[in-house]
Amino acid sequence: MRSAEQEAVLRSVRKLVAFWQITADELSGIPEPVKVVEEARPPAGPKYRHPRSGETWDGEGLQPAWLREALTRQGYTVEELRLPRAEDRPEHG
Repeated sequence: MRSAEQEAVLRSVRKLVAFWQITADELSGIPEPVKVVEEARPPAGPKYRHPRSGETWDGEGLQPAWLREALTRQGYTVEELRLPRAEDRPEHG
C-alpha cells in the first residue's frame, strides 16, 4: 500500500511522462549515475627545507614546529627556506 505522498509523486511523474511523451524504452535506457573517483595526486615533494637540520615541509596543512621555530627564533626568512621550483631549477644535460 502506498502513502498519500507516494501517490502524489506518481501522479506528477505520470503527468510529466505524458507531457513530454516519454516512452518506457527511454526510461529503461537511463544510465546509472557515474561515480566520480578523484585520482590521487602524486606527492608534490618538499617546498621548504631547513638548511641545517634537513627537515622538509610540502607546504600543505599546518606549519611544522621546525618551520615556525626557524622563522620566529632562528631568524630565517621564508625565501631562505623555500626550495626552488622544478621549473626554476637549471637543467643538466
